[in-house]
Amino acid sequence: MKTTGNTIFMTGGTSGIGLELARRFRDLGNTVIISGRRKDLLDQLAAEDHLEGVVLDVADPASIAAAFADVTARHDVKVLITMAGIMRPENLQDPAHLATSEATIDINLLGTIRSITTFLPYLQQQSDPTIITVSSGLAFVPLALTPTYNATKAAIHSYTQSLRLQLADTAVQVIELVPPAVQTELMGSTPDPSWMPLDEYVDESIAILQQNPDVEEILVDRVHFLRAAERENRHPEAVAAVNSH
Repeated sequence: MKTTGNTIFMTGGTSGIGLELARRFRDLGNTVIISGRRKDLLDQLAAEDHLEGVVLDVADPASIAAAFADVTARHDVKVLITMAGIMRPENLQDPAHLATSEATIDINLLGTIRSITTFLPYLQQQSDPTIITVSSGLAFVPLALTPTYNATKAAIHSYTQSLRLQLADTAVQVIELVPPAVQTELMGSTPDPSWMPLDEYVDESIAILQQNPDVEEILVDRVHFLRAAERENRHPEAVAAVNSH
């Protein structure tokens, strides 16, 4: 993937890793369009960060279709980043957790699949197109507190591998972003100081892309032990406690 001169559309991007990535890509000379459900927040970010925003709810197929039509009518999008997602704790012994589970699957997994399905035929007509999916270190070593989040990220990892294989004879590059625990407010609480600082995470991720434009997985140093945990037969409890992204 080229890190300059691209037009990038991001599902999500109004906070956390998505917003910081959008800022860095903008600063590298890319046109970046972020999206989210709150128009007031998108308007605020447009004024403060000069990032174009589009209203989008990835849980609503009609919203995805409308956003796609809007963005592609005004821009030649070359890169799709499926950043939109939620992370919520669940008590699996409480039947009420099912609502959280269903929402997490709808946004994290089905939202990713819906977005890729909508944009893929268009991207296949572009030059040097790229799809970046977003999984997590928790796809490989689950955190007991967030079972459905972990499961959606494991599914996104698997889906991304299949997508890459099915698109092997096309021009579409498929990249998986695999964050470790990063200092964001994804779960609505104050970030743990032991987690990776957000700016350091984005710096290292961008550097990986710049040094290896053909990379398949963006793995910063602090996520490697999770990515390799199953192969190295690490016990999940030994590593999961330090990860909540």
